[in-house]
Amino acid sequence: MDGLRMPGTKVFGAALAVALLGTACLKTEEFPTAPQITFKSYVQSPDSATLTISFTDGDGDIGLDQGDTLAPFNPGSQWYHNFFVDQYKKVNGSWVLQQFALPLYYRIPVITPTGQNKALQGDITVEISPQVLPPPLPGDTTRFSVRIADRALHESNTVYTDDIIQH
Repeated sequence: MDGLRMPGTKVFGAALAVALLGTACLKTEEFPTAPQITFKSYVQSPDSATLTISFTDGDGDIGLDQGDTLAPFNPGSQWYHNFFVDQYKKVNGSWVLQQFALPLYYRIPVITPTGQNKALQGDITVEISPQVLPPPLPGDTTRFSVRIADRALHESNTVYTDDIIQH
């Protein structure tokens, strides 16, 4: 499966394949119907950054097709995207949400498995281009929050990256 490409970002479909492989086992996994996520990694490189979360979903309704553009998934609605990343900057000891002209929101492609057991478990990796983020100053401390939503509009918990200190 090819990754979904958006200006300045990538959602890696290959990482989503891990979820499909986990459903092929005979043992039936049971997870809550609302997605649950955990922070896995944030890796900064000179030309981009990758942010990875692990997830579970009991009914497997993660992802949107390109054609999913009718309400509630219509452009401009809060549910057009289903992977939400926000950046926070530490200012005087408090975390302040950073506002951007274009939000760091993505559309995860449909990954619902075939067969009876729809439970999903896997990793999702997003590539963040430095062009979408303001240049950090040395000593700045930032972090990202992540949450996802499934097609039934169940929102996951919110997870945070570790503190990122600019050098």
